Amino acid sequence: MRRTGTTRRSALTASGAFALGAVLTGCGGGPDTRTAPGGADARAASLRAGAQRAAAARDSTSLLSRYEQVAAAHPVTDAGLAPMGAAVREHLAALGRPAKAATGSPAPPAGAADARGALRELAAEERRVADRRAAAVLTAEPELARLLASIAAAGAAHAYLLTELAKETPA
Repeated sequence: MRRTGTTRRSALTASGAFALGAVLTGCGGGPDTRTAPGGADARAASLRAGAQRAAAARDSTSLLSRYEQVAAAHPVTDAGLAPMGAAVREHLAALGRPAKAATGSPAPPAGAADARGALRELAAEERRVADRRAAAVLTAEPELARLLASIAAAGAAHAYLLTELAKETPA
């Protein structure tokens, strides 16, 4: 009969894996010793990170505007779009740019006249922005790369949810 529960072998394996993970986490990630602190490379990296963060914030601002436009033009979508719009506001806050309060009602979207088409277009926009962010992860500094990866993953999930919402929305 096979024994169930924690065995000595599995406990030792798990603790060894944990120790290895702790050792590997401590490796790297420190300051770059190839250049002097505060050198030209550090300034260039800082400027590049700032530009990447600003571009991501512009994308989020544009997405938030699109969410507001679709919700205003198609009130039937408002309940489904509200949580995703709130997430985009949080993305803006994480990127260091608070979402500006909308003044008046947003202009109607230039795209589809029906709710399903507008949701599909919004899903496509979310996909494009998520793809740009995923590509930016490759050149971003580690902290910003993690943030961009997280926001890109959320954008991909939004694209999926918007596609499903479009299928459920009455014509």
